[in-house]
Amino acid sequence: MSQPIPSITVLTLNIPTPSGNSPIHPVLLQDEDGYTLVDTGMIGQFAELQSTLEELNVPLSDIKRVIVTHQDIDHIGNLGALLDAIPGLEVWAHADEIPYLTGAKPLIKFTPERRAMLPAPVLALADQLLMQLPEINISRTLADGDILPLQGRTQVIHTPGHTPGHLCFYFSEQQFLLAADELRVVEDELVGPAPPATPDMPEALRSLKKLTGLTVDQVLCYHGGEYTKEPAKRIAELAENSEA
Repeated sequence: MSQPIPSITVLTLNIPTPSGNSPIHPVLLQDEDGYTLVDTGMIGQFAELQSTLEELNVPLSDIKRVIVTHQDIDHIGNLGALLDAIPGLEVWAHADEIPYLTGAKPLIKFTPERRAMLPAPVLALADQLLMQLPEINISRTLADGDILPLQGRTQVIHTPGHTPGHLCFYFSEQQFLLAADELRVVEDELVGPAPPATPDMPEALRSLKKLTGLTVDQVLCYHGGEYTKEPAKRIAELAENSEA
């Protein structure tokens, strides 16, 4: 890649829906010791993920670790395929997500109703992933307030509600907040988590307060992409309104 080290590259993968493609945004981090992939995309997107990385001249073998922001199927969908393709791949996640990621507990939102919505080929891949989960070894357990040696200095922010172990990440040197599903961009505006996909909405709204007070020039949402219009001010508004 031509970008300097360290660098943050926002990826775009597309989930087909009846109304058209719905983009999602994993993130590729480049550091001196290799690449980190934050989230892996939806089940059935492994070929698209691989081709996206190839366009960046990043072979799969150069990816050292995957950070899982949370257990949802559109975030861990290609985790099994990546583990098969990359010997020694590390997986980092919050402790509260580990029982779900290793198959000790069923995924909270992968219900029979959601399974029924998947095309048969995608459902077959989902079942294959679920069978692989007990074999996953979590290399590093992340906790709120951890400072990771990525991109200079990266702060782990535990934001439960959307799932118990949902994580955001603050890259202080870049003033960049990776919000995963705690925030979304809808019609060019920054909004909170999606209620239908958030089992504990009161907890998720309380978690918004943990994102206030950061110096942020850019927020990346897994759904909706990048937001740069005074994001710190907007996050403060969302947190304040959540108390109403």
